Amino acid sequence: MKPESAAANAALVARSLRAVWHPCTQMKAHERFPLVPITAGRGCWLTDAGGQRYLDAVSSWWVNLFGHGEPRIVRAVEAQLHRLEHVLLAGFTHEPVIQLSERLGALTGGALGHAFYASDGASATEIALKMSAHFWRNQGRPGKHRFLCVAGGYHGETLGALGVTDVALFRDAYEPLLRAATILPSPDWRTAAPGEDAAAVARRAAAALEQHLEAHAGSTAALIVEPLVQCAGGMAMHHPDYLARVRALCDRFEVHFIADEIAVGFGRTGTLFAHEQAGVRPDLLCLSKGITGGFLPLSVVLATGAVYEAFYHDHTARAFLHSHSYTGNPLACAAALAVLDIFRDDDVIQANHARASAFDTLAQPLREDERVRHFRRSGMIWAFDVPQAPAGFARRYAEAALAQGALIRPLGNTVYFMPPYVMTGDEFALLVRAARRALDAALEP
Repeated sequence: MKPESAAANAALVARSLRAVWHPCTQMKAHERFPLVPITAGRGCWLTDAGGQRYLDAVSSWWVNLFGHGEPRIVRAVEAQLHRLEHVLLAGFTHEPVIQLSERLGALTGGALGHAFYASDGASATEIALKMSAHFWRNQGRPGKHRFLCVAGGYHGETLGALGVTDVALFRDAYEPLLRAATILPSPDWRTAAPGEDAAAVARRAAAALEQHLEAHAGSTAALIVEPLVQCAGGMAMHHPDYLARVRALCDRFEVHFIADEIAVGFGRTGTLFAHEQAGVRPDLLCLSKGITGGFLPLSVVLATGAVYEAFYHDHTARAFLHSHSYTGNPLACAAALAVLDIFRDDDVIQANHARASAFDTLAQPLREDERVRHFRRSGMIWAFDVPQAPAGFARRYAEAALAQGALIRPLGNTVYFMPPYVMTGDEFALLVRAARRALDAALEP
């Protein structure tokens, strides 16, 4: 790196460390591991102030579906910017939010036809939990206010969302503030006993849910699940049969099924929505991250007509009085509409099937690496575990990957790729090479 480029990087890093409190970060760690100041992004690549490029293997925290700077989304946001940047959604409305709500509902076959907006995934979780408990209150059953979640699940870091999250690193410090949910066994197929396959693990986890509901359905409002892939909990994948059984049990015991597809929605698991692979619909569907292609903050909870109608009443107290200042922001809605257009115009789901199959072949050296266990894929998510990972593995691996020009952030001893859908075969091959070299470096004594 040229001296002037190194100086530009260093200046941005110093300013950021003085003024910015970075998320999900022990700031003191940056005394040893410097920040990476990004000044530009194009396609699957990020560029720092010194001109160094990094292949974005995690879609910038799972949000960037179609590459940085996708021109169709840029044009949509720019056009909306010249018409209307924002208006409150209480007592007012606008074309982008109406059209987005109509199109999202249509994509669920009309089953989830009522859209309630916020700005981030954790807020969507909060909305869904409050909506479920308030639904039962409006139905004259206020005792149904408890929640169920599964082991290793992650649903956000606000207090309500942490209450249904089972990742100790995020949760433990705030335990006294939380209204804890009941944690049930995960359908993660890696927990299979000898002789069990993924479907058997799903049946076993569903049986535990059934047993709990037989005793506690009267106090249970909802179960929240990340369909097919529990992402932050280590990319734990499960058989779709679990979701089918969840739907049947929730119907039988009168409990809401909340599908948290904040990370796995919009084609990430191989279908537009992950729950579709079980042939079911949830009562409440949480969406965010990829909804705007990584351009602007937006989240939404899609609800059934039955949930919506429980709030439709003459009395204000029966209304759902949750709100956010930027609810249904027109710029974010315009970006989301452009994302839906790209899915339609580029036949993204089918294109991803072919892309993922080709990438599987390129990833074979990782699958066959004797240091790797549980190599797995769901749609456009690849993951593997490193059983012999030493203390500090995730940090060491991430640093080694950056040195190879790849942005990869392991979750504990789980390494994963969640790349933009526009990644080429050559880029994925580069990613695999970088991942293997990073593994070598991270496991050095």
